Amino acid sequence: MTELDRLRRCVDLARTALDEGDEPFGSLLVDPNGTVVFEDRNRVSGGDATRHPEFEIARWAAANLTPEQRANSVVYTSGEHCPMCSAAHAWVGLGRIVYASSTEQLGEWLREWGVPASPVASLPIQAVAPDIPVSGPFPELADDIRALHARLHGVTA
Repeated sequence: MTELDRLRRCVDLARTALDEGDEPFGSLLVDPNGTVVFEDRNRVSGGDATRHPEFEIARWAAANLTPEQRANSVVYTSGEHCPMCSAAHAWVGLGRIVYASSTEQLGEWLREWGVPASPVASLPIQAVAPDIPVSGPFPELADDIRALHARLHGVTA
């Protein structure tokens, strides 16, 4: 399975989140053997704004993987981690992050659509956790991610 295939699965999870009334984000954790060991989608609609899939991955990994396994695992995600998720990722010692769309891209789209800013500063992962290797964004998925966020905000992409 390629990185792009894994990111497409994240986009599918993001679509499911949106279909279920949540923000469109989805993520998965791949262990050092290349096996997807955990996946989740955004679940903030219940009132807990910390229910991001990347944060859930950090919690799951801390409870289920050794420090060495965590360091050699890869997180794939539809959107670049927010500061909270970047910090959680770093605190539990997870490895590389691969994201489909960046914080910068999302910020540009939201400004274009006149969506109010988040209550938390939008920072790239490495501004919060500078030692985590990252890859992204993947331009071939930008239109899909943009369309999901447009749907969330009731605008035309």
